[in-house]
Amino acid sequence: MKVVLDTNIFISALMSKNGASNAILSYVGTNIMLYALSVPLVLEYESVAKRHIGGKINYTEAEIDEILTFICLHGEFHKIYYLWRPMLRDPKDDMVLELAVNAGCEAIITYNVKDFDQASRFGIQIITPQHYLAHLRNDQ
Repeated sequence: MKVVLDTNIFISALMSKNGASNAILSYVGTNIMLYALSVPLVLEYESVAKRHIGGKINYTEAEIDEILTFICLHGEFHKIYYLWRPMLRDPKDDMVLELAVNAGCEAIITYNVKDFDQASRFGIQIITPQHYLAHLRNDQ
């Protein structure tokens, strides 16, 4: 299952080493998880993470850069050619949905399931990190 990780998954993983989001990121680089990336999404990950340094996130800028580099090395990059905006309430969520559609993803992993109410129009599932982890366990 190819997926897109919403920004809240990346940020949650940085905030806690014990949560489902961090467990998902532990699969990066293992060939178990296939995920799509775009330049705008990675820049969003970086912007939000660095905004929370010293507050919710206990990493330095350099450490965040290293984590992002690792994620980028193992992700599948896609350029966005089609824009269906506005489709969702939040333009940043539109960016995630556009990536999922263009990359042929089966799902978007997010904590904000209700924010992606239009994704079903494109055949994309919206799932929580816990649901995705259960899917991975069933496939192994």
